[in-house]
Amino acid sequence: MPTAGALWVAPGVSIPLGEIGIEFTRSGGPGGQRVNKAETCAIVRFRPEGSSALGERQKALVRERLGSRLTQTGDLVLRCTEHASRERNEAAGLARLARLLGEALRPRLPRRPTRPTRGSRERRLEGKRRVQEKKRTRRKVDE
Repeated sequence: MPTAGALWVAPGVSIPLGEIGIEFTRSGGPGGQRVNKAETCAIVRFRPEGSSALGERQKALVRERLGSRLTQTGDLVLRCTEHASRERNEAAGLARLARLLGEALRPRLPRRPTRPTRGSRERRLEGKRRVQEKKRTRRKVDE
């Protein structure tokens, strides 16, 4: 349930916008005369450890699944430059943050081991026979 002034990330989890830092810088790349003066690149920062919206188990999940994306200080930093507009980059950065956190908090289903089908076993053995035959025809013949 989304609340006003919060970013909805998963069922039952919404992060107050006050816990998300947004700053703007100049975007790189081509853009004409405007590129050197307009700060359209949105940098979204979120520190999962300091969030009141996440429980201890959820913080552990974020650490485990997004650990490689966290800075040394524990911040999750997203840089968004895909649009020419500051507002659209901010919205896109918040959407990416919500998607990342939502995926990290989604429960994983345990893998159910399966057995290979009869057809797949037969295809594998037939392939091995073909390679065996090909190598047999390449051998020297003793006279």
